[in-house]
Amino acid sequence: QGQLVESGGGLVQPGGSLTLSCAISTISFRDFHVAWYRQAPGKERDLVAMIRADSTTTYAHSVKGRFTISRDNGRMMVYLQMNSLRPEDTAVYYCNAKSRNGQWNYWGQGTQVTVSS
Repeated sequence: QGQLVESGGGLVQPGGSLTLSCAISTISFRDFHVAWYRQAPGKERDLVAMIRADSTTTYAHSVKGRFTISRDNGRMMVYLQMNSLRPEDTAVYYCNAKSRNGQWNYWGQGTQVTVSS
């Protein structure tokens, strides 16, 4: 069974930066696609960025050019570097890990990001 623990959320002013981290405990981490989702109050949980097992990436249009997702297979960590933050980026951010064969799907508990002056 896998476990995900997010960290790095907090309060930041518009235009500021934050880096979220996701520590993943599972067998064969290299065979997992990992993504960050976010959910604002009253809204659905949406995909923010994904890094696949082969390290290719996908970004939501709203964060492209501002956010960067990366992974460290040796440390079993995934990061989300967020720059030029906007108030509309305020949400709970969740880490998700899904195995390539679709058998396993894990979620973290979420970390709050608040962008406000």
